[in-house]
Amino acid sequence: MTLKITGRHMDITPALRSYVETRFARLDRYGLKVGVLQIILGVEKLQHKAEVTGVVSGKQVQAKITTSEMYATIDALVDRVDTQFRKLKERLVSHKPDKPKRGEL
Repeated sequence: MTLKITGRHMDITPALRSYVETRFARLDRYGLKVGVLQIILGVEKLQHKAEVTGVVSGKQVQAKITTSEMYATIDALVDRVDTQFRKLKERLVSHKPDKPKRGEL
């Protein structure tokens, strides 16, 4: 998974960049085909905003979150994206029972 992290009205420090990378690394456990996830972090007045967009297994993934602290914003953003990844993975897994083969009836 490739992460493209940009800052809007703020500088991305190495500590913040490594925190985002470690938090998003947990999404690899789903084994989905993830291209580039664009993560935009920003500050507007006293609100810290984060949004992510990208394509995962041919489906568009998008999430936005706003809180009063940047690290809490990143955690909430990862939770929302994790929910979307889980739903995509569940759709890929077949829940139908196996069809009987010929001659087994």
